[in-house]
Amino acid sequence: MAEIINITIRDEFITLGQLLKIADLISSGGETRAFLASHSVTVNDEKEDRRGRKLYKGDLVRIESRTYEIC
Repeated sequence: MAEIINITIRDEFITLGQLLKIADLISSGGETRAFLASHSVTVNDEKEDRRGRKLYKGDLVRIESRTYEIC
């Protein structure tokens, strides 16, 4: 199984767009839609393309071959 990258949050949730910035996959929020349109992204094994999707502790986000766990 691939390594899971932990993303620790202080608030109740973060958005998918915020995760992309934290993971250094995009440099600004304006790039979010284009990124989601051209990459395979799933949240808890369901395809996701909404940049505002709320991510809570325990959620697993898979972007291409990397998996991120919200902690």
